[in-house]
Amino acid sequence: MILQQGLPLLYQQFTALFKKNLLLSWRNKRSTCLQLFSSFFFILVIFCIEEAMKASEASSSAYKNVTDPMLLFSPPILPCEDKFFVKLPCYDFVWSGNNSRRVTDIVSAIMANNPGRPIPTNKVQSFKGPEEVDAWFMSHPLQVPGALHFAERNATVVSYGVQTNSSSEEKRGRIEDPTFKFLIPLQIAAEREIARSLIGDPKFGWSFGFKEFARPAIIGEAISALKVMGPIFFLAFSMFGFVLQLGSLVTEKELKLRQAMTMMGVFDTAYWLSWLIWEGLLTFVSSLFLVLFGMIFQFDFFLKNSFFVVFLLFLLFQFNMIVSATGFPYSSAYSASRRAIWSLFPPNTFSAGLKLLLDATSTPESSGISWSERAVCEGGMSTCVISVDIIYQWQVGSFLFWFVLAMYFDNIIPNASGVRKPIFYFLTPGYWTGKGGNKMEEGSIFSCIGSVPPVEHVASEDQDVLEEETLVKQQAMDGIVDPNIAVQIHGLAKTYPGTTKLGCCKCTKTSPFHAVKFDILWDALSSEEHLHLFASIKGLPPPSINSTAEKLLADVKLTGAAKVRAGSYSGGMKRRLSVAVALIGDPKLTTGMDPITRRHVWDIIQESKKGRAIILTTHSMEEADILSDRIGIMAKGRLRCIGTSIRLKSRFGTGFVATVSFTESKKDNSNASGDSHEPVKRFFNEHLKVEPADENKAFMTFVIPHDKEKLLTGFFEELENRESEFGISDIQLGLATLEEVFLNIARRAELENATTEGIMVTLDLVSGISLEIPVGARFVGIPDTESAENPSGVMVEVYWQQDGSGSMCITGHSSEMRVPQNVLVTRPPSPNALGHKGLRQAVRGRKEPMSVASNRARKLRSRGPGDRGAVTEVAEQLHTEITKSTHYKGRRRDMKKGTLKPLKRATH
Repeated sequence: MILQQGLPLLYQQFTALFKKNLLLSWRNKRSTCLQLFSSFFFILVIFCIEEAMKASEASSSAYKNVTDPMLLFSPPILPCEDKFFVKLPCYDFVWSGNNSRRVTDIVSAIMANNPGRPIPTNKVQSFKGPEEVDAWFMSHPLQVPGALHFAERNATVVSYGVQTNSSSEEKRGRIEDPTFKFLIPLQIAAEREIARSLIGDPKFGWSFGFKEFARPAIIGEAISALKVMGPIFFLAFSMFGFVLQLGSLVTEKELKLRQAMTMMGVFDTAYWLSWLIWEGLLTFVSSLFLVLFGMIFQFDFFLKNSFFVVFLLFLLFQFNMIVSATGFPYSSAYSASRRAIWSLFPPNTFSAGLKLLLDATSTPESSGISWSERAVCEGGMSTCVISVDIIYQWQVGSFLFWFVLAMYFDNIIPNASGVRKPIFYFLTPGYWTGKGGNKMEEGSIFSCIGSVPPVEHVASEDQDVLEEETLVKQQAMDGIVDPNIAVQIHGLAKTYPGTTKLGCCKCTKTSPFHAVKFDILWDALSSEEHLHLFASIKGLPPPSINSTAEKLLADVKLTGAAKVRAGSYSGGMKRRLSVAVALIGDPKLTTGMDPITRRHVWDIIQESKKGRAIILTTHSMEEADILSDRIGIMAKGRLRCIGTSIRLKSRFGTGFVATVSFTESKKDNSNASGDSHEPVKRFFNEHLKVEPADENKAFMTFVIPHDKEKLLTGFFEELENRESEFGISDIQLGLATLEEVFLNIARRAELENATTEGIMVTLDLVSGISLEIPVGARFVGIPDTESAENPSGVMVEVYWQQDGSGSMCITGHSSEMRVPQNVLVTRPPSPNALGHKGLRQAVRGRKEPMSVASNRARKLRSRGPGDRGAVTEVAEQLHTEITKSTHYKGRRRDMKKGTLKPLKRATH
């Protein structure tokens, strides 16, 4: 099948990704509607606040044109509780001059004749003079709105004064004028009662009217809900689209969906262009709705300013939404460079634009800013440094700046696989032309031209592997491609479309893809939509996409659920869908399913082997044994071995496993299974020197070392001839399991690592001796047990297993036994040399780094200068013995033909 390339592939990928974004937005209707129509709720809240403020300001004439002020006749003294800010208990007024009888009568008349409400005596305080009143004011703030000061000069003259706070107060948009609310009522009451007292007529009529001057509205100071709350609400509205877009992008990265599409071959241009255009459409619609809703609610901000001026400001800001900030350094007091840096952050220019538009509609007489006046700076160009048109230019420029910066960091920051481009990748011609040749697009990570970086020498397991490694490295340096040598696969590299980099080879016919152990799925898309998306990214011709999707769905048995969203699938169905997606692009598959589904996927893998090189990574030894033609085992970050299942079992297993089953009659005629099976035990011991690893009345199991392989033919012929004598019903012979091979490899890797880093654990023997041994050591010699009869000493076999974190830990040990011939044992330092037990934590399985050889030498050195030669000898011998126990030697033997063959393997 010929795949799409170039611009047709770019268009096909863009169309598929745009459709994906459309479907995700359509399926997530709640968030999409919230993004589009959230402006309605913000405008509604501003409208309600505006109406409430208008209602509270109805009684205030401060922001109105007053041509005929209202006449005020003899206003009463108001209760102190009517004051905006007051502390309780409060007083309606206080007065001084209580040393005069006439003044006391005048104050009593003021309280009794207050219009509409007599003032009770507990709401008034009296003092001798103004000094006492001032002292009381200082100690009782906000407890009285005003004071009256009286002085009786003579029988015909009584003077007075009024004391109030002249500062106006504002509360919830209303202004409290102390002159008309407190001063004038006190003044009228004092003059009225003084006149009545001097005339001697308590019913004398006294009426005065007061009226403000006609005046215009206070321009520019009116409190508007849109001006106060608008910038905050508009910023919150614009953040909706930004937060939702950011959440979608981060979700795709966290779920590694972006990585999956990249590995399938998606163009970065197609990916970002699809996001940009789709989010641009949503931003366009949401900005349009904001302006329309503002006009519906009859805000002057939207009615008087030009529709396109307001709409373009919101549209460009939402494109620029990256960070938020506050402040307005747009004046001549700030330098041009500071204003330029400040303008790179979109909320700053947006806030400046809102301020210009709000100021242009601050009063009913304001005409707003028209489209033709967008470049006109309010107040003249000499005093203003920014206009709406300049703000547009900054928003377009900052959009391009942040977009380019985002693309740059997206390439140089390591992705989920740890791959990134070099810092100056954009200077590489291949980045712009899409033609990389044999040069690796990931900078110096792989380079087929020039020198190959020195590789740290690691001892190979087999000599033939070392020879082949050397050959492959030399061929890589010389540019020679040998079809007989496995290709060097160095890792996952991000390549240009249509190419795959394997070492120094360039493959352009097919591009690999893989099914990872996590599901690369969108919950809101169906299985059919997933396959169409990835097939389009892959570059399949459009006419073949439907048929390919139908075939893959049938292969994984998801035809009946093709239209169902992946979010409602079971775990097994998701895994099968991931396998179907992977099969589009010559896959790498994994497990993680129930047994029936896993078996079905195994069948798919077996069928997919033809014409493909499939790399299967798994923790299941059963799966590796069944599916793999060649198996490689990694431990401690290194590829330790590679070969067929039989090769690994014969090379790294404990040996052959022989199971002997006994007849029923033989068991029934015996009193004890041990006595009846004793001839069989002796037969195995005499011929092969092995003891039963497991036994019961029905069978015995023996583990036969590999070095006894030459004796097996004659041994089993004789055993078969004596079946009736021993009561044997069946004999089975097989190799060790792959699990045992893996544990052996892991144990040897741990031992090698322990030797290199000096990692030790404490082994507590039943006899009470504690030994420091390397992690993974199997046969451990007990120090100071050598004798003339037993020159090799005594040893124990240590049993290891992996804990939950994969580390090796001790589970037990065998009883003490003599060291057999041809068994290489690890000999730790003598317990006497280790000193007291507290030198190490005697916790089974606890790892602690320390050099065994140096520790032993240090302790022995303390015995005296004469022992230093022996110390050095012991340390060298110990290091040699431990190192030997970690090396794998020999060449591969073909068990069928009995010939030696060099092992071909991929170099990792």
